[in-house]
Order: sequence, then structure tokens, then C-alpha cells
Amino acid sequence: MASTPRDMGMATRRAVLGDAHVDQASGNQTPLDAEFQELITEGAWGRVWSSPDLSPRDRSLITIALLAALGHWEEVAMHIRATANTGASEAEVRAALMHVAIYAGVPAGNQAFRIAKETYAAMRGPNAAE
Repeated sequence: MASTPRDMGMATRRAVLGDAHVDQASGNQTPLDAEFQELITEGAWGRVWSSPDLSPRDRSLITIALLAALGHWEEVAMHIRATANTGASEAEVRAALMHVAIYAGVPAGNQAFRIAKETYAAMRGPNAAE
């Protein structure tokens, strides 16, 4: 069992985003962003995402909605891909994005739905039927 916020963060980050993503992010780390990467690993993943107060599914939905409301589209796509690991369904993501449209504005919701459609299509692959 992970004992430090960094250890818990790395374990949770890998569980949610997958080894390939975390390995790539770690491989791209430089002295400029090393401290920032530690902050993310310990704070976001080791404390917030590792807390037992919400399920990974619920955290996933909240994160997608917040990122969409704030217009962080690359991160929206990343966290939609992560739903394969967190258990949030496409229907649940759709419901979260409907909340975004109402509470953060239709333009944010519209863009979030566009990103979600593209991301799910890529996850299904080129030969998958919708």
C-alpha cells in the first residue's frame, strides 16, 4: 500500500490515466516542470483523487464538468479517455455536460460535446459503429 502522498498519487494517477500516459508525462518532464509535476502528483492525485470520500467515477464526472466549464479542452479529452478506467459511462458524461451547458453556458457545453464525440470516436477506433 502506498504510504506517502507521492506514492499514493502515482498509484492513483496510473489507475486513472493509465501507465502509457503517466510514463509519457514522466518522460517529458524537465527541470523546469519537475516541481510542478510533483505538485500534481502529490496534491491532485495523492490527496484529492486518492481520498475515499468520492468514487473514481464521481471524481471523473466532476473533473470533466469543471474542465469543460473552464474551457480546458485538452484536459477534457484526457479525462474522457480516463473514463475507461474510472467507470463513468458515456450517458453519465453526457449528463455532466448537460449541466455544463446550463450552468456554464451553451458555448462551453457545445464545445465540450464536440470534444466528447471526437474522443469517444477515437476510443472506439476507426471501424467501430456508433
